[in-house]
Amino acid sequence: MNRKKIIIGLVVVCGGLAIAALIKIKSHTATTESDEATRTIVSVQVGALKRMTLHSYVTGYGTVGPAPATTEQPAAGAPLAAPVAGVVTRVNVVEGQHVEKGDVLVELNSGAATADYAAQEVERQKKLYAQQNTSLRNLQNAEAQLALLRVSAPLSGMVTRLNVKPGQAVDVNTVVAEVMDLSRLAVSAAIPASEATAMKAGQEVQVLTVPPVTTTLSFVSPVVDTNNGTVLARTALPADSGLRPGQFVQLRVVTAVHADCLAAPGESVVTDESGHNVIALVNGDEATQMPVQTGLREDGWVEVAGNGLKEGVSVVTVGAYALPAKTKVWVLK
Repeated sequence: MNRKKIIIGLVVVCGGLAIAALIKIKSHTATTESDEATRTIVSVQVGALKRMTLHSYVTGYGTVGPAPATTEQPAAGAPLAAPVAGVVTRVNVVEGQHVEKGDVLVELNSGAATADYAAQEVERQKKLYAQQNTSLRNLQNAEAQLALLRVSAPLSGMVTRLNVKPGQAVDVNTVVAEVMDLSRLAVSAAIPASEATAMKAGQEVQVLTVPPVTTTLSFVSPVVDTNNGTVLARTALPADSGLRPGQFVQLRVVTAVHADCLAAPGESVVTDESGHNVIALVNGDEATQMPVQTGLREDGWVEVAGNGLKEGVSVVTVGAYALPAKTKVWVLK
């Protein structure tokens, strides 16, 4: 009898333990399933694909200065040097004054002659030549002697610098003044050679001043400066640009334009584990990764191409990084 009771007791205890174990397993399974469900619902923010025009730029910094000489026009700026050693006798202009080509800016006396005497000699030779009492060579020599004692404007423009005053001694090649045509200015910039390969004359240039100035690229040097690995680029400025010689400006050259291309928000394009660019397309409460080819990038947008992509499609923006290939999502408003 006692033995029977003991066996019954053991059966009851074992059964209880089995039931408890089963309850624990079910509880653990339910908890695991609940946790798994929680982990696979990801909170994200979304954006939409758009059609737009994107640009590629090369950016640099340059200095405003007079435009260089071309086959049609002389240089827009000229430092004027004393042609002979002597003493300044007369200064006919002031800084900021507009002058015409040929105007006499500064007059000199040399050890051989004075400007006044040389001018009188030219007039005398002209009268004699008109009377056929002197040779053309004598007249030309007199004019050449006067030219040595006068510093004249080689172009029309403004006197931007005046370095002498009456009574001052000057040597040969001393810069006495500078004249500049302020309607013909250009920006010269040094561009890294690796970026300059995309640049060519005729491309649009945006000078990023306030307000900005739009012009075109005039010149890209074929030679790399070995001192700093840069290439000289130059762009002519419009006559009404409002910029000043010596001004330091930022510019960017438009090297490519893709019109009406499909673009995605920049943060939506990420790299997956295999190193490919992907975006996560949102359909209802599910996000699915899609491989894409990328192109131009501008102002937070990236050109994309891929199967099934079209304007208006929703894509994950915030939360796109490390997102599973396919997962449930909760779109935050």
